[in-house]
Amino acid sequence: MTDNANTTETEPTGLLLAHRAMLRDLDRVADLAAREAGRRLERRRAAAVADYVTDLCDSIHHHHSAEDEVLWPVLERSAGAHVDLTELTDDHAVLDPKLARIRDGAASLRAAGLFPAPLAADLADLRDTLREHIEDEERSIVPLIRRYVTRADWSRVEATIRKHGAKMSFEVPRILAVSTDRELAEFRAEGGIPFAVMVRVLPPMFRRRERRVFA
Repeated sequence: MTDNANTTETEPTGLLLAHRAMLRDLDRVADLAAREAGRRLERRRAAAVADYVTDLCDSIHHHHSAEDEVLWPVLERSAGAHVDLTELTDDHAVLDPKLARIRDGAASLRAAGLFPAPLAADLADLRDTLREHIEDEERSIVPLIRRYVTRADWSRVEATIRKHGAKMSFEVPRILAVSTDRELAEFRAEGGIPFAVMVRVLPPMFRRRERRVFA
């Protein structure tokens, strides 16, 4: 990121942090669902949980769609015969029906206030599916990014993905929560004033939201 943009040895920090945040949230939400399945929640909390689950589904969809549409073409062009993305792309196709069922379950929770048992089962299944998928992806794809994708190309990938419409009020605090001190220092050095503003404004708002959901 801060080295010569035309060298290889790219470190896909943003990708790894997105995975880290995703798995942390899936663990938290699946654990919450296991505790609350079949119980009636207070209306405001039911709405807060439903909205959080829906935003998480949207985040996961945004992530794997960006990989399919933005990252995979760059990786195939850069790594050529060294990369086969068939299995990972097939995994992505399996995710959308799972996400659709979870969104429906969240809508039911919001409407009725009762935590549906099928929603708890679907969230546990999604957590297990994505944990396995991310392990496969990081084992097979991350070494190829580091070796074959230039820093300049990786910067363009990240810039394009940011334009795909991720909900920054949801994404940024979750990424910050799983970042190391070194990663945060790197973000501050590169992000300038816009990053400083987001760090100041978004996490406190998000923590209030988390307290309503995970109380």
